[in-house]
Amino acid sequence: EGDKIPSIDLFEDSPANKVNVADLCAGKKVILFAVPGAFTPGCSKTHLPGYVEKAGDLKGSGATEIVCVSVNDPFVMSAWGKQHNATGKVRMLADPAAAFTKALELGADLPPLGGLRSKRYSMVLEDGVVKSLNVEPDGTGLSCSLADKIKL
Repeated sequence: EGDKIPSIDLFEDSPANKVNVADLCAGKKVILFAVPGAFTPGCSKTHLPGYVEKAGDLKGSGATEIVCVSVNDPFVMSAWGKQHNATGKVRMLADPAAAFTKALELGADLPPLGGLRSKRYSMVLEDGVVKSLNVEPDGTGLSCSLADKIKL
């Protein structure tokens, strides 16, 4: 908390569409949450759907953007977002090389999911500065990083 978000490119929909996280957050209030993997049970049944469902309330309370990040490729993130009707509610950004995850030091080695993945967390950013950070105690659980726990 208190640190600026790193200037790292993530990908939206395809490898051709780079989204720089620092630029995305500049001058905005952004909710960013990360999951261990797209299409995984906890992420698909609870985590992403909660943010999609509460997107209107969160944006009505001051969030400019809601962003989901995972160590997956952009095609997988796009398909996962479409499956959950995230379009226009939650931006689905891919961190395929885990560059963003490593920069935040929020990686977890999960061999059954392919090795290095992101811990499950949420954060609120104001003008690119981390105002609050909620990292699941075990890195993958579903408690403090859910949509209904966000304080704007």
